[in-house]
Amino acid sequence: MDIRDELIDHVPRLRRYARALINNRELADDLVQDTLERALGRTELFRAGTDLRAWLFTIMHNIFVNQVRKLSTRGVHVSVDDEGVPETEYAVPASQSATLEVRDLDYALQRLPADQRVVVLLVGLEEMSYADVALALDIPVGTVMSRLSRGRERLRALMAGAVPRANLKVVR
Repeated sequence: MDIRDELIDHVPRLRRYARALINNRELADDLVQDTLERALGRTELFRAGTDLRAWLFTIMHNIFVNQVRKLSTRGVHVSVDDEGVPETEYAVPASQSATLEVRDLDYALQRLPADQRVVVLLVGLEEMSYADVALALDIPVGTVMSRLSRGRERLRALMAGAVPRANLKVVR
């Protein structure tokens, strides 16, 4: 099977991860498109026998980090076609507690530091192993484990409504 054919199998995972990471449907789809474009343009760099999913997530992570760096110098993205969205899209039925929980989880995820959020999403949402996450992010496995631990702890606190305290050392 050609690598180009295998890429298609990974699009749903890439899209799900991008949408959880960015929290903006249009920008997430752009991130997936940029990832696939870069992967297709550099197929010769993919080593046969290695994990294609990890390679794609590495590409996506690198593009995302570059975009975050660029955004720090630019303004916030605002959709120009807000009138095209029906008001029913903004309404949340009162009986839909599951929807509220997902919204709260998404809100809490967005409050995590980026390095923790990336690891929590790759391990929790994408079910990647610690070794695969370490490979995709080019960090040691121990760093993956500590970021995941701190991210989960902070996520629990945010979901409980508590404001997580900063882990600061007191210098005397």
